[in-house]
Amino acid sequence: MSTLDTTASTEGLPAAARPKPKSQGGGFGRYLLVRFLLIFPTIFILVTLVFFLMRTTGDPITASQGGRLGPEALAELRAAAGYDRPIFIQYFEYLGQLLTGNFGETITTNRPVLEVLATYGPATFELAFYSLIVAFVVGIPLGLLTAYYRDKPQDAVFRVFAIYWYAVPIFFAGLILKLIFSVWLHWFPVAGRASVGAELQMQALPNKTGFYTIDALMTGNPEVLGDVLSHAVLPSIALGLYTAGIFLRLVRTNVIGTLSTDYVDAARSRGVGELRLLRKHAYRPALIPIITVIGLQIALLLAGAVLTETTFEWKGLGFILVEFIENRDYVAVQGIVVMLAVIVALTNFIVDIIAAFIDPRVRY
Repeated sequence: MSTLDTTASTEGLPAAARPKPKSQGGGFGRYLLVRFLLIFPTIFILVTLVFFLMRTTGDPITASQGGRLGPEALAELRAAAGYDRPIFIQYFEYLGQLLTGNFGETITTNRPVLEVLATYGPATFELAFYSLIVAFVVGIPLGLLTAYYRDKPQDAVFRVFAIYWYAVPIFFAGLILKLIFSVWLHWFPVAGRASVGAELQMQALPNKTGFYTIDALMTGNPEVLGDVLSHAVLPSIALGLYTAGIFLRLVRTNVIGTLSTDYVDAARSRGVGELRLLRKHAYRPALIPIITVIGLQIALLLAGAVLTETTFEWKGLGFILVEFIENRDYVAVQGIVVMLAVIVALTNFIVDIIAAFIDPRVRY
């Protein structure tokens, strides 16, 4: 029975006897609950995969000290650390430690992994934030332009631009940017997060956060803020343009699809100009897929941050992760990878909530 039929059949009934329309809040609440509960098996699977994949190369003590110590000394260290026990006992013990927030201690520096994450994590988050800004500022407007100039020379140029930045390795793009803008033109610093003078002023702060932009603002010195921002320009462009290429192609495809829908044709028949159609009718629907893709892009950004931070000596999680891998400190590597997996899972959950608020069609 259609809605009109139902309305007609209940018109003669008193208000109290009429059936109440179904509430949409239950569907939304169930959607959020399901998405939230999915976080736990996702993290559990990721943690399990990381643990057993790391163990395929041997225990952490043998991996880091093998070849440097004799068999007896190595066996003593393995027994002291508990790595001579069955692997499943180690696995369940590791899960128990994670539940209490204990990620273990690094083998090479004897520092708690959580301390390493707190020290280097802000740099990676800062880089990912700036890169997302670059991706939005470049990818979305150019995506709209390529849709507006569909199959024209401007469209071809911007599409080649997108393919280039998407296809070129991030470390190569970073080296090219450094060569042009740092070595030849001297516009931006070659590497690092800040100059020595700026770092000394920020380190003197009593409540420094590790986020250099915030710490630079706390110093009250505009030169320190300018120094920090200038160091962030090239790494953010190298990593952000990679994501911008994806956004550009996604926005172009969705806008072209929206411009061919019936309601846009109806608006066009009423004399609405193409530019107004693009800004008022096709822009917002085309952004919804972008929001749903952001969660996936966060994972790509964090993966790309490893190469970007190494290229620009940006001392974040990616930079220190490479050092731990070179030193075969698998406890530290395991802790950092697990933390990154947790961040990606939580980010996807937040993105799902935002997508559900924006698009009512997103429901289970």
